[in-house]
Amino acid sequence: MNPMKQVTYLNPRTAALVAVGIISITSCLHAEESLQNPVLTAVSSTTLSGFVDTSASWMFGTGENLYGRSYDGPNKQDGFNLNVVSLTLEKPLDEGRWAAGYRVQAFLGPDANALASSSSFTPSDFAIKEANVALRAPIGNGLDFRLGVWTELLGYEISESHLNPNYSRSWGFFLEPIIHTGLLTSYKFNDSINASVGVTDNGVFSNAINSRGSTTESKKSYTGLLTLTAPESFGFLKGTTVNMSFLVTGASGRMNPVNWYGGITMPTPIKNLSIGISDDYRANGLFDGSHENAADVYLLYQATDKLKFANRIEYATGSAGAFGVPVDGIHDVQLLGETFTVDYSLWKNVVTRGELRWDHSLTGQRMYGTGDKRDAVSLTLDVVYKF
Repeated sequence: MNPMKQVTYLNPRTAALVAVGIISITSCLHAEESLQNPVLTAVSSTTLSGFVDTSASWMFGTGENLYGRSYDGPNKQDGFNLNVVSLTLEKPLDEGRWAAGYRVQAFLGPDANALASSSSFTPSDFAIKEANVALRAPIGNGLDFRLGVWTELLGYEISESHLNPNYSRSWGFFLEPIIHTGLLTSYKFNDSINASVGVTDNGVFSNAINSRGSTTESKKSYTGLLTLTAPESFGFLKGTTVNMSFLVTGASGRMNPVNWYGGITMPTPIKNLSIGISDDYRANGLFDGSHENAADVYLLYQATDKLKFANRIEYATGSAGAFGVPVDGIHDVQLLGETFTVDYSLWKNVVTRGELRWDHSLTGQRMYGTGDKRDAVSLTLDVVYKF
C-alpha cells in the first residue's frame, strides 16, 4: 500500500494544520515537551497519508462518447484534469490480543463526485471513502472486525488509480460495488488462507453511506472474500494469489442484483513477468434476468527498477444497456478493449504513467465519438504524488 508518513504525538486536527502549513511541526513538538499531555501520546501511532492525482487526456477524433468507464469518462477527455486528492488518517491494528484502531479516508475533487458517497445523494467534491472502527478479539489467530464504511471487497482493481496496473479502470470495475456500510469480519487461518464475510445495508445501486431501500426493514446484503496464497513449496509459482468474492443483495422488489468475482495473479518462468486474470459477473443489475460480464487478462513486466509495463485485454458482454451503452433495440452489448500503460519512476514519491487505450464495439453498433464510430482511442498522461 501507500507509504505512510507518521505523525508523531499529534491529534488529527493539529496534524491537518501542520499538513497545510498553518502551524509548524517544530512548534507542536516544543509544545508537547512542555505540556507533557498524555492525550497526545494516545494517538502516537496514527498515520497521515494520501496522494494528489492529476492527468491530461486526449481522445482521438471528434466527440467524446465513452461507455463503461469509471473516473475517466467524457468529462476527463481532451483536457487537463485534477482527478482527486486523497487524505487518510489511520491507526492500524497492532499485534495485541484486544487491539483497536480506525481508518478514515476522504476524496476531494472531481472523483469525489464520481464516488458519490454522500448520504444525502447530493453531488459533492468531498466524499468519504472509508470510515470504520477496527477491533480484534483473541479468538484463534485473531478475529478482526470493521464496523462502519469499508470498500472494495470485490475486484482486481480499486479506486486509487496508481495502485492498479493501468491508469484507466476496467469494465469489470464498472460492475463492482465500491462502498459498503456494515460489519466486516476477517480471519487469517494461516499464511495461505484468509477469509472475510460482511453484512451491509441494501444501497447496492449507489455508494451512498447508510443507503437503504424504502422497504428495507430487516433485509440486508451479504458479501464475502476468500484469498489463497501459494506457499514457498510451489516453486516459481510461490506468491500466486487467488481471490474469490461475491455480493448477494437483500433488495426488495423485482430487481435483486448478485455479483461474483474471481481473479488470480501469478508469476511466470520469465523473470519479472507476471500475469493476472479476472472475471466479473453481475446478474439482475439492469432488469430481472439481465446479465453483465467482463473478463480481463493482465500482463505485468518490471523492466528495470524504474520502468515497468502493463497490458490489459478486455472482453465484455451483457444485456441491452450493459455498461451504459445506449439501447438501440437491435444489439446486446459485446465489447473488446486493449490498454497499454508505461510507468517510469523519475521523481521520488511520484508515479508518472502514459497510457494508450482502445475500446471497440463487436456488434457493429456505432456509439463512440459523436455516435458514429465503433471505436474509441484515448491517450493519457497520469501524474500522482504520494505522501
